[in-house]
Amino acid sequence: MATLRSSSTKETDNHEQTMIVSEPLIPGLPDEIGELCLLHLPYPYQALVRSVSSSWNRAINDPNFVLSKKSLSLSLPYLFVFAFRKSTARIQWQALDPRSRRWFLLPPMPCPKAVCPPGFACTSMPRQGELYVFGGMRSDTQTSMNTTYIYRSSTNRWSIASPMLTPRSFFAVGNVNNGKIIVVGGSGSGISDSITAAECYDPETDTWTPVAKMRTGLCRYDSAVVGNRMYVTEGWTWPFMFSPRGGIYDPEKDTWQELRDGIREGWTGLSLVLSDRLFVISEHGDCPMKVYLPDLDTWRYVGGDKFPRQAMQRPFAVSGAEGKVYVVSSGLNVAIGRIYEDKNGEFCVKWEVVAAPKAFNDFSPSNCQVLYA
Repeated sequence: MATLRSSSTKETDNHEQTMIVSEPLIPGLPDEIGELCLLHLPYPYQALVRSVSSSWNRAINDPNFVLSKKSLSLSLPYLFVFAFRKSTARIQWQALDPRSRRWFLLPPMPCPKAVCPPGFACTSMPRQGELYVFGGMRSDTQTSMNTTYIYRSSTNRWSIASPMLTPRSFFAVGNVNNGKIIVVGGSGSGISDSITAAECYDPETDTWTPVAKMRTGLCRYDSAVVGNRMYVTEGWTWPFMFSPRGGIYDPEKDTWQELRDGIREGWTGLSLVLSDRLFVISEHGDCPMKVYLPDLDTWRYVGGDKFPRQAMQRPFAVSGAEGKVYVVSSGLNVAIGRIYEDKNGEFCVKWEVVAAPKAFNDFSPSNCQVLYA
């Protein structure tokens, strides 16, 4: 009898497994059509519909699902904003759909509660739909962290990756050399403890490797990757008190060199790169936009609309993609600028403002990234 019951149980289990495997994605439709329907679900609903059925969950978790979405060019740009409430320093990541102007709240980042938001360094792999958050500082102990957090839009989840070799905060980060990420400088155990060490993260192998050190530690960072070289500057602080320092990292030669005078002197705000052109939203006055001309080692103001200063209050976070500039201000209003060239070949911009919900009034942006999801 025991043998018969065991055999019967196995047959039942096998039958249930067969039923699960053969369960269609959408009853009445071939699975190929059902998968196309799932592929057209916009972010973040793909991650939300996992609970509909086991077959949907398996389909969306399949790595080929993400590849299919990319190959069909179904991924769309979203603006991901790292913000904190000024009164409590509580942090959260949110995503803005520029088309519907709807905001989506991301799951909490798996970090300590007591942190200093500007101490983190953030970057992204836009086409892969991945956010990377490094380092940071604990506000309760004033110590820097070496953590690596990764958010994937395909799963709407955070994960913890290999830690940096050196704990650091208030540092620069950039994507160079075929998808590898460089972190540079920053502060160590204290704000005045300047770090010159730099290291490279390989997302494919989840490993860190030391690279050439900077020649000197910098006080305040902005960075940009133009071509395959990483430009780092401490930037101007208003009012202008001293000439900023900076450097250029060449990953192919693993060497640093000084920034030229023109780019260094004119880098007066937060930067973004569009089609290998370096732009800056200035931090002073009416926040004019400038573009760097490498052949002349000089900056030129961008024509067209004036920056919508009345609707945008400092501090800012800046990003860009597909010829568009995204500026997030205090209160999380977003100015979207479309870059174009006039008949004389000069760069111009046309601005529109996406007003944030009133619930965001007390939030301040720390970083923003454009991801395709």
